[in-house]
Amino acid sequence: MKRSQINQVLQDADAFLRQHGFALPPFAHMTPDALRASDHSHLAARRLGWDVTDYGSGDFAAMGLVLVTLRNGSLDELAAGQGMVYGEKVLVVREGQLCPMHRHVSKTEDIINRAGGVLVVELFAAAADGARDMAAPVTVICDGQALRVPAGGQVRLAPGESVTLRPGDWHAFWAEGADCLVGEVSTVNDDENDNIFDPVLPRFSEVEEDAAPWRLLVSDYVRLLG
Repeated sequence: MKRSQINQVLQDADAFLRQHGFALPPFAHMTPDALRASDHSHLAARRLGWDVTDYGSGDFAAMGLVLVTLRNGSLDELAAGQGMVYGEKVLVVREGQLCPMHRHVSKTEDIINRAGGVLVVELFAAAADGARDMAAPVTVICDGQALRVPAGGQVRLAPGESVTLRPGDWHAFWAEGADCLVGEVSTVNDDENDNIFDPVLPRFSEVEEDAAPWRLLVSDYVRLLG
């Protein structure tokens, strides 16, 4: 993705969140220079901040996602079973924009439709080897109720509704009717290692630097924060 496109996507997402009354933490509003001048060690280590990806598709409107990691624990704390063992994100899912089929190795997450249109979640169970089981049903929890879904079936979440996805639950999602403001509450998030896509896709986009960054992405931190 071109940096100029990323800048516009971020500004549009920021406006969308403000429109829905969702206030971001101060670090999400820091310019690159302000972030560099701050004590950013915790933010960088926990990968807190903006994330934009088109999954290498070259067509962000058709396949892509905007995320802000608001809080995140560490894998050491998760392994110890105490401390900050959780994470939280807010997502902007544009109408008709696909977050492609994937599963997580260790993360359990609640995907919550906070506002907007209907969030459609397509589901598959995992076979013994971790691959998608194209025949077996999958059982998920939707707001405290067990729901049995056939392979490739869909859960449709209206605003206020959620689904709990456990490690191995294959899922893709998109918005229908209007853009969706989506929450994610999970165990510790590790986007570098904990996402498996079918078909195989990159989690982070390559960035073509045709403009100065409006905000840094979490994928920029190692290279641009030093």
